[in-house]
Amino acid sequence: MAAGNQPTILIIGAGFGGIGMAIELRRNGFDDITILERADDLGGVWRDNTYPGAACDVPSPLYSYSFEPKPDWPQRYSGRGAIHDYLHGVAQRSGVLDAIRFGVSVTDAEFDEPTGRWTVHTADGDSRVVDVLISAVGQLSRPVMPDIPGIDTFAGPSFHSAQWEHDVELTGTRVACIGTGASAVQFIPEIQPRVAHLTLFQRTPAWVLPKFDTDYTPIQHNLFARLPGALQAERFGWWALMEFLSLGLVEAPVIARLVQRVASRHLAKQVEDPQLRAALTPSYPVGCKRALFSNDYYPALTQSNVRVETAAITEITPVGVRSADGTLHEVDAIIYGTGFKGTEFLWPMHIHGRSGRALSQVWADGAHAYYGVSVPGFPNLFLLYGPNTNLGVGSIIYMLEAQARYIRQAVQLLADRPGHCLDVRADREAEFNSALQERLDRTPWNFCSSWYRNAAGRITNNWPGPPSSYRRRIRTLDPSAYTLTPVSS
Repeated sequence: MAAGNQPTILIIGAGFGGIGMAIELRRNGFDDITILERADDLGGVWRDNTYPGAACDVPSPLYSYSFEPKPDWPQRYSGRGAIHDYLHGVAQRSGVLDAIRFGVSVTDAEFDEPTGRWTVHTADGDSRVVDVLISAVGQLSRPVMPDIPGIDTFAGPSFHSAQWEHDVELTGTRVACIGTGASAVQFIPEIQPRVAHLTLFQRTPAWVLPKFDTDYTPIQHNLFARLPGALQAERFGWWALMEFLSLGLVEAPVIARLVQRVASRHLAKQVEDPQLRAALTPSYPVGCKRALFSNDYYPALTQSNVRVETAAITEITPVGVRSADGTLHEVDAIIYGTGFKGTEFLWPMHIHGRSGRALSQVWADGAHAYYGVSVPGFPNLFLLYGPNTNLGVGSIIYMLEAQARYIRQAVQLLADRPGHCLDVRADREAEFNSALQERLDRTPWNFCSSWYRNAAGRITNNWPGPPSSYRRRIRTLDPSAYTLTPVSS
């Protein structure tokens, strides 16, 4: 333990989780904090995803820190530029920016039992020894490229939406879009008017809900600035709606049926062609995959220069994409909107805990952790946005704030008991996860394949209930769920 009962703390990642964690710690008197960020800027997904139309599908008054309200959001659902600027401003004003070391990629970390400390290795050959290690790397940082024969043979430009190549001119070209996830729903309406022809290869349609977006006016900005309660009311209203809708995942299936009816009417209103409408209608219940929000996705697909192809892709050739019916769709560029590797937590870092045991070995059948935060056998290691803390409905920042407060309590416990390390009890973690999986078995996420589930079918990403239920359960750290072990030095 560092001098003066101040533990040394290392945070991996400078997105919303890492920045919020550092602020929570500093507000409570912990100043020996270093944040390692592999990129040259902070922001996580809001730094990396620069595709046209990139925006959040959670209203900005709710998708922001509760302690840093922003009265002048440009839109209710603000774009990635505004979100990135917001996070920069928060980091600057809080003084956290000075704690970030950019361009430093963590490769390995191992726990030393005699000292109760972590040694963290980075790609530049350096290493750091710290008392507390906190991962804030997120779940959606590694793009997925589909396993399609010939994918490397295409002669034209091709890229994933999370790695958008802005120097590729799409105007007047024939474009293939592979994938219909959250990113595709946003960038397709942006590029459709510019391209000569767009072929959308759809494996599975998504439930798309209307997006109640609006530009905030100067009058609203003034109101929110002069009367903070007005902005809090806007935030609370959206929070309450998300809480209500999340009940449809387990407790009240009637809510899910209501949401599905709204989505069906949205599709019927915007797509008149019965064949196209049938192709865009999911065969699975709402909530099984991530629901999407858009007012312009369906209209874009009805345009004369767009074709929705539902036949499976068999191969990619140098000139285009061949579908299962034998058709070769010749295109000039291919864009992959195929999502992220959400179930490979902390990859590619190699984390070793007690007795040198690898975290990858512990998670061989799927990632799990006590409230998504602590893993038995890995003392003084804490996770933000860890296993089963993603949301089907709601703001992840709401969850991150709850986790940051919980982890700060663990750090305080270590500061109060210098010379000890803190490890969650294996029986309590197993009991928690058994109950969690039993509850997850009752959710719609079991009825289709999605990034919420790993290869074995285990749901490793989502919390099965309202965000408030998670926040309430981790409001106070229960010391009896952990063991404090003295160290020799």
